[in-house]
Amino acid sequence: MEKLINITLKVWRQKGPQVKGAFETYSLDGISTESSFLEMLDILNENLINEGKEPIVFDHDCREGICGMCSLYINGHPHGPDEDITTCQLHMRKFKDGETITIEPWRSAGFPVIRDLMVDRNAFDKIMQAGGYVNVNTGGIPDANAIAIPKVDADEAMDSASCIGCGACVAACKNGSAMLFVSAKVSQLALLPQGRVEATRRAKAMVAKMDELGFGNCTNTGACEVECPKNVSISNIARLNREFLKAKFRD
Repeated sequence: MEKLINITLKVWRQKGPQVKGAFETYSLDGISTESSFLEMLDILNENLINEGKEPIVFDHDCREGICGMCSLYINGHPHGPDEDITTCQLHMRKFKDGETITIEPWRSAGFPVIRDLMVDRNAFDKIMQAGGYVNVNTGGIPDANAIAIPKVDADEAMDSASCIGCGACVAACKNGSAMLFVSAKVSQLALLPQGRVEATRRAKAMVAKMDELGFGNCTNTGACEVECPKNVSISNIARLNREFLKAKFRD
């Protein structure tokens, strides 16, 4: 049932990566509980524009929970207080009338703030580039049953591949670690025979690039798994560690 609520927003405003930011407070009245969180921000920005003020900059694209661009830290949770969703799937019915909502960007050395709530997540692209290509035969398409892959391995590889690279794991980690993201991308290939050719080089290169870009070490607290909108398992981190150690032993 639709209700109208009044809310107070504490929003992080920052004009650039080298500029000191601060929270600014805004009030919104008559917000429908059926509105999405991003629709609420659209209403706020429309009000700010009508008042001749700078609108709040935030990332968004598909608004269907697919791309992960809607990366906001809301009331102490990446993507907000709901479970297994991205910010664009969060609705205002999760908040109470009169509530104060604090909105921040991802906080990580690897994700510098571009402006307000938008951060530069090119670091994830650079880690993927460090992983390189997969050396497979690009000739005729083989029959699906030609390469025997146990269903358990195939399912786990698919679950790992579901990572959308939104960065919630980094935002949730008190060390700003990217281990869940990197391990998911390593796992989706390490579990399949097509990815074994470059496995040694891939694990070392991706971990080295992750460290180079300023991400912290894994805390082993499991906060990344809890906050991941796609339920990527922390067991992938153990697999990444095994892949990395095997690569070092081979050296």
